[in-house]
Amino acid sequence: MKVQNKIIVVTGGGNGMGRELVLALLSKGASVAAVDINASALEETVALAGMNRANLATYTVNITDRALVESLPEQVISRFGAVDGIINNAGVIQPFVKLKDLDYAAIDRVMNVNLFGTLYMTKAFLPHLLARPEAHITNISSMGGFLPVPGQTIYGAAKAAVKLLTEGLNSELLGTNVRVTVVFPGAIGTNIAANSGVMNTLQVKGGETSFKMLAPAKAAQLILEGIENNRYRVLVGSDSRFMDAIYRLNPQRAARFILNQMSSLLPQ
Repeated sequence: MKVQNKIIVVTGGGNGMGRELVLALLSKGASVAAVDINASALEETVALAGMNRANLATYTVNITDRALVESLPEQVISRFGAVDGIINNAGVIQPFVKLKDLDYAAIDRVMNVNLFGTLYMTKAFLPHLLARPEAHITNISSMGGFLPVPGQTIYGAAKAAVKLLTEGLNSELLGTNVRVTVVFPGAIGTNIAANSGVMNTLQVKGGETSFKMLAPAKAAQLILEGIENNRYRVLVGSDSRFMDAIYRLNPQRAARFILNQMSSLLPQ
């Protein structure tokens, strides 16, 4: 689905990859409803939109609140007249600890934001998308959604659920006007750790990161290319593409490779 002149909803639009998706969509001639729990972050996105801000509306919503999410489509339609697509981008990671040391409050938060937030948004907007001549649903999973990352086991479980939710939805919607894409980002240079309320777990001695981070703007570009070409799945970043290939050939070897990469960061 070409995004020009379309109305697209983006969750997590106040920061990182979500903000870059909002700005990139606006630059391509789309109208955007940016959703985020952080009102001040949304204000910053509006400021960065510059001359395109007339085509941007913001909504401060906690996507884990089903009632609030269910009221969102009518608000967007009241503002723009319709809605043609959603990008479920909002997500949080867990504290970088093993499952045995992870408390239930953190578990609930990760599952609620990453899985149920995506589910609530999809359920709320799907009837309206089915009424459009063409429409698109994009759900952001993670490289950790197909590959186990020690210290992010619950995050990975939530993102794996998003993967299968999206793939199942794609099958259910075959023959309709709604296309579906699942996205698997690798390491992206965002503030997801800080925004998740956890320390930056990708820091090692000397302040160097274990991964080569992809710029959020580049990630957004790759995602939009996938949407505009109606791709079934989009792998974002060389690390995601590499590990996808390894995992297909030998899942256990891929899991051990990631364990070796992450072992210095994982509390014993």
